[in-house]
Amino acid sequence: MMTNSPSLDLVEFIETQILPQYAQFDKAHNLQHVQKVIRASLDLARQMGADMDMAYVIAAYHDLGLSGPRAIHHVTSGKILMQDARLKRWFSAEQLKMMKEAVEDHRASASRAPRSIYGKIVAEADRDIQPGTVIRRTIQFGLSNYPHLDREGHWQHFMQHMDEKYSSNGYIRLWIQGSENEKRLNELRTLISQPTRMRQVFDRLFDEETTEKK
Repeated sequence: MMTNSPSLDLVEFIETQILPQYAQFDKAHNLQHVQKVIRASLDLARQMGADMDMAYVIAAYHDLGLSGPRAIHHVTSGKILMQDARLKRWFSAEQLKMMKEAVEDHRASASRAPRSIYGKIVAEADRDIQPGTVIRRTIQFGLSNYPHLDREGHWQHFMQHMDEKYSSNGYIRLWIQGSENEKRLNELRTLISQPTRMRQVFDRLFDEETTEKK
């Protein structure tokens, strides 16, 4: 039976056994990030009449593969979900296979559409395209992974990432038409096309992030 919220016993399991694992990841993929993806996934699942338990678990597991190589984290995350025998308490083998595929399909650089509505839900939820949030998370990722770079080096890496992922020619794809993300992506693309204005935003957020670290 479809409900408007995930099962309480499932929520307890996820919150105590799964979500704490996100404490080991960088600021752009920490507990705050996965909680946002969960909230957005549940909102989309309600709107689209999808199974709340499935959408919840997919969101909770979607980045666990960051414990290994980042380039294949979506595949690793799917394996972690599929191999977690504890989930058999709530889901059938067929459901678990669909959930694994949805986790695999969440990555922004995927060239094809997700294989199910659940993949579209988590992919959309993971793309929290608030321009300020995207910019800050990219700066955070750069500071965590390229600590040897100076400000100019971070700026160059930042703009390269913005162009490759979010610009009009970027690889990011949205799979749910008319979403808020579609509007926000257009706002971000306008900012990317105005480097002087983008540099002002970058410098302000870069200063905030580096001051916090001191």
